[in-house]
Amino acid sequence: MTSRFTKPFTAAPEHIDELGHVNNSVWVQWIQNLATAHWDAVADPAHREQFFWVVIRHEIDYRGNIAAGETAQGETWIPDAPRGAKSVRHVEFTDQSGKRLVSAQTTWAMLDRATGRLARVRPEVLARFQN
Repeated sequence: MTSRFTKPFTAAPEHIDELGHVNNSVWVQWIQNLATAHWDAVADPAHREQFFWVVIRHEIDYRGNIAAGETAQGETWIPDAPRGAKSVRHVEFTDQSGKRLVSAQTTWAMLDRATGRLARVRPEVLARFQN
């Protein structure tokens, strides 16, 4: 079973582009903010002190959008076992009616804080995310 994490995001005027909705670059920021919030909320404190994550790939599908003042519910989860230093995270944003707006798969690499080098993701690091 996968532990899912949710967080709302409200579009502010500075998030809106010339088309009148949230700019794609803001969705990328929200994806990263959601993943970071999930790590901060769930990870073992010792693991947060020892490791950090960097994005190495985003694959994003844009299916809808929201305007200023509207809120999207972000949800993220890690469905599969890691591969070496990499872990794939899934993300979905839905509007207030439940319509999917944005979905993504992002690949993150875990680094050791002390060395700045890639660190193999051990099962115990992701255990709290996949219970």
